[in-house]
Formats: sequence, structure tokens, C-alpha cells
Amino acid sequence: MDYSEIVRVTSSFDAFQHRDDTRDLGSLVRKRRKRGTVAVARRLTNVGLAIAALIFATIAFGLVVGPIGLSGLFFVVIAMVVFAVLGLGVAPALAARERPVEPFKEDMPNKAVVQRLGSLLSRHRTALPPAAGSRVDAIGAQLPMLESQLATLDPLNPLAQDARRLMGQHLPDLITRYEAVPTQYRSERDGDGMSVDQRLVAGLDAARIALDDLGRKLAKDERDAFETQGRFIESRYRDDGPQPGA
Repeated sequence: MDYSEIVRVTSSFDAFQHRDDTRDLGSLVRKRRKRGTVAVARRLTNVGLAIAALIFATIAFGLVVGPIGLSGLFFVVIAMVVFAVLGLGVAPALAARERPVEPFKEDMPNKAVVQRLGSLLSRHRTALPPAAGSRVDAIGAQLPMLESQLATLDPLNPLAQDARRLMGQHLPDLITRYEAVPTQYRSERDGDGMSVDQRLVAGLDAARIALDDLGRKLAKDERDAFETQGRFIESRYRDDGPQPGA
């Protein structure tokens, strides 16, 4: 499997990345975490204000109009519970979405490598240009099959090694290095006359083709076994049926 195009793309992004030392990958991660924390705090604050407003409205109604009664109190309590559940349920989900993707490790199981890539693609998709987003969707559609194929494959198998390099290192690096390039520099052309966005799309196309080739190679043994079984059945039962003693 040839990954030279992907490696070349990541090298091109390196050149852009070093042009602005203040925009390193660590800074991007810290900013993303900060945005997640602010979003969670804002959601919890809104829920608290809503509950406080509900309590105030209930008290005001009781003083001006009259007691709300057991039925009214019941609905108020239900509304407060709904607000609390939304606050406690949605906020942790937002916080979990901002947790960093687990770093790639050499001893990581094949299945975990595929799942890690799926999480990374899902998290970063909205930050990519539309043309790249469609490529990411196509790659994501390939992952369930590859996860199943690689689950029981020895990590030292040459095909597994190819898959681990592409899905665990090269493809994630392509995306994170793209995001590290300041927006104002993404329209500039590299030595091949391609912009950063165009280079990203080209790299994703190369990765998609490489993953398809990988899946095809992993399925070869199953296809060969199926062909052998089919030929056996055809030779045994074709024409006059099974031969005596067969």
C-alpha cells in the first residue's frame, strides 16, 4: 500500500505550520477545551436561571392570584425536574465531547485504532471545508467494515501494520496539522501550486483509496475460501448430481 501522497501532504502542512509559532497544536487543543468549558457553564447557568424564574413566577402567582393548589405544585415540581435532568444530562455530554482523543499508542489494539480514528473524524469534521467534509464522510463509512476485518488480525501482520500507520498516525496528523495552519494562510499555494484546502482534499482522497485497497486485500482470503467452496459444490453436484462414494 502506497502512503507516499499522505506523507507528502503532511510534510507540506509542516511548512505552513512553522510560519506561525504561536498557532501550535497545543494552543488549539487548549482553546477547544476552553470553549467546551464555557459552553457547559453557560448551559448550567441558563438552566439555573430558568428554575429560579419558575420558582419566582410560582410565588408571584400565589401572592397575586391565589394558591396554585396541589395540581399546580405538581406541575411546577415536574418542570423543575425536567430542567434539572436537561442540565445534568446535556452538560456532561457537551463536556465529554470536548475531551481529547486518546493518543495513539503502539500497543493499542487494532479495533481501538479504528475507533479512535472514527472519534477524531467525527469531532473535527465541522472544522473542515465542505469538500473535505464529504471525503471524511466517505472514510467514516469505510470504518465499520475495517474495524470488523482488523479486530482479530495480528497487529504484527503487514496489512495490520499498514492500517495502523494510516489510521493511527498519518490520517490524524493530516487533519490536526491542517487545523494548525492559520486561516489566512490556507489560500496560499505550495510548490505544486495547491492551496492548503486543496492539499487536504487530495490527502483525504489518497487515504480513502488506500483504505479501500486495504479492505480489498483483507477480504482476499475470505474470497478465495468462498471460491474454493463454490467450485467444490459445483464439481460435486453439477449435471448428474453427487457421484457414488463422493
